[in-house]
Amino acid sequence: MTTTAVPGENDPSEAAETERKVSYQRFDCTAGDPSRNAEATEAARQAIEAGECIVLPTDTVYGIGVDAFSAKAVQRLLDAKQRGRDMPPPVLIGESTLIRALAVDVPETAKDLVEKHWPGALTVICHIQPSLRMDLGETEGTIALRVPDHELAREILRRTGPMAVSSANISGRSAALTCDEAIEQLGDSVAIYLDGGPLQDAGGAPSTIVDFTRHDDGQVLRRGAISLETLRETAPNLLDLIDEEKVAEEAPLGGSGQSRDEDGSSDVPGQDEDEDGSSNASGSTPAAGG
Repeated sequence: MTTTAVPGENDPSEAAETERKVSYQRFDCTAGDPSRNAEATEAARQAIEAGECIVLPTDTVYGIGVDAFSAKAVQRLLDAKQRGRDMPPPVLIGESTLIRALAVDVPETAKDLVEKHWPGALTVICHIQPSLRMDLGETEGTIALRVPDHELAREILRRTGPMAVSSANISGRSAALTCDEAIEQLGDSVAIYLDGGPLQDAGGAPSTIVDFTRHDDGQVLRRGAISLETLRETAPNLLDLIDEEKVAEEAPLGGSGQSRDEDGSSDVPGQDEDEDGSSNASGSTPAAGG
């Protein structure tokens, strides 16, 4: 049935369009207004509790996040990004002490790096705590964890608990460095957008990913915002997967060594690198979002 506008009344089609455009809420958190930020944080908490997606700024890129303990919410995140369960999201946490509750068999080297570089652009992949009821995708018993160096993000995480967070973009497209870029790509698949301003100052550099599920000394799966040289100041025996790949490429056929897919993702089971540079061995989890 076709609706006809009546002179002097609002056009029904315009009203419907307006309703569609405001199906999500956007909060401006750029002014540092405590009351406004508190309102935004509470709206984000309620959305996460309801199983919805939110977009929030981090110290790397904007991330899309959901309750890490809700399989339906995680699937909603994957659907929003148009990606499969073979690329699970990482988990962001508000406090470094939570690593003890989420991961097991964490080697001393990992603990040293976390103490030095959290909050910050370091994602560590560990064996997941078996008792956790998390379904982040095909993680093969690992979880990728990070504490972002962004006060608003950490405040939200303190209220919501661990969140599965991936870069706020359609899979295969560039990660969002502004709230507008995130809205343009994700639209009303997200309930709450928190605008923390442009993140160009962060350089858009992804987090550096270190895997501790294969070697106690750690293995860099992706170089990012924290350089290998800086990490080796704390972990001198840290392995570098990229260097190993170069050796493998130069070796004759039949030589050992890990390869990488054309898209740059690691072929470590259950680990793929997210657009934000964090590993998505979730469920490990992987990698953030940021």
